[in-house]
Parts: sequence; C-alpha cells; structure tokens
Amino acid sequence: MRSNLFDASNAERQTNERWALQSQKMLRCALTPQAPEIVSAAGAMVAYQGQLDFSYQGSGGGMKLLKKMATGEGANMMRASGHGEVFYARQAHDIFLVQLEGEALTLNTKNMLAFDSSIDWDIKSLGGAGFMAGGLFNLLLQGHGMVAVTSDGPPMLLDCSQQPTYVDPQAAVCWSANLAPQIKNDFKMGSLIGRGSGETFQLAFHGPGFVVVQPSEGVPVVGGTGGR
Repeated sequence: MRSNLFDASNAERQTNERWALQSQKMLRCALTPQAPEIVSAAGAMVAYQGQLDFSYQGSGGGMKLLKKMATGEGANMMRASGHGEVFYARQAHDIFLVQLEGEALTLNTKNMLAFDSSIDWDIKSLGGAGFMAGGLFNLLLQGHGMVAVTSDGPPMLLDCSQQPTYVDPQAAVCWSANLAPQIKNDFKMGSLIGRGSGETFQLAFHGPGFVVVQPSEGVPVVGGTGGR
C-alpha cells in the first residue's frame, strides 16, 4: 500500500516529555499513576493508547457547581488518569502550551483544551452582560503545572498597559488574571460593529498585563448572539 499518508512526518512523535505537540493542532500527553491527572475540555480527546480511565470532572459542589451549571456546555470537563498517552485536539485549532509557575491566567472557556489537575481552577463570569455577549464565562487557573490553550488561527498578543484595549468577547483567548475586563456597549442604532448584535458588547482591558486575541469570532449562531 502506498500513500503520503504513511510518511514518517505523520507518525506519532516519540518523546519523554509529559506534554508535547504532536503537531501545531494536536497535543500528546503522557500519563502515569504517579503524575497528576489531566483535566480537559469535554470532547477534546481524539485518541489514546494504553490503560487510561476517563471520568467527569466534578465541580466540588457549592458555588462552583452553580457557576458550572450556568455555563452550559462551556465549562464541561473530563479527567484522564492511568498509564499511557492521550491525544487532544479541538476543531483543528492551533495549540499553545503555557507553563504556570505559581501565576494565574484567565481563559475564555471555549479556548481551554487541557491542564494539569495540580492547578486550581474556578469559573468567573461578568454577570448578566455575559449572557448578552453570547455567554461569557471565564476559567481562572492558578498554581503550578501545564495548560494547553487553543486559538482559531495565529493569535495576537496585545499590551493593555499603555492604552485601553477593546476585544470582541468571542475573539479573546486569554488574559492576565490581574486584569478585570469591563463590558463596553458599542451599540449605535443602524451602526453595529462585529459580526452581529452580540458583538455590540466589547471587553475593555486597561492596566499592566496582556490579552491574547484570535483572528476569529467563532462559529456564528442563528440569532446573532455569537457562538461559543
């Protein structure tokens, strides 16, 4: 049988690293019983090898449970454990690894691919405005471990310290945890900006820190409220 499908460049990349990019669009994670489990977005696992177990990532109850229920599918997560390798991907989006060394990072829930279970997490929202912007719920990660973030296309890093920075809620990938974005209403009758009525609301960042923006607003949803 002959095909460039079987080229060595398409074969699994063998490595001793726990977290490694199989390609720019696929992540390979090695698991052992001694290592932290891996928490991922539900549905992000595309293949695995070895003896692995997968379970639903609970919220821990209390306020976390209520916030997780409010996000709908946005914050559904799975936990992987055992001995083997697991491969993650999300709609062929680009994947970037972030090593947390005690710092905190805020993620758009739809851009979270996976992270070490040793990292503390919580769900943040911007209240009622989040629903008007198409369902805006953020994941706050803090501690020590690896995080895999996705971007729908090559991302852009913006410095928010010099001047106010405004970002479409669906295009924001992640930002400095010390930044507290505010909702800015850009609605003017007959002059909407962005993809539709959901994009009349922008995230306003200003202060020492960064925001990462992807060149996409996600998949449109009928009704113009924006997609996850």
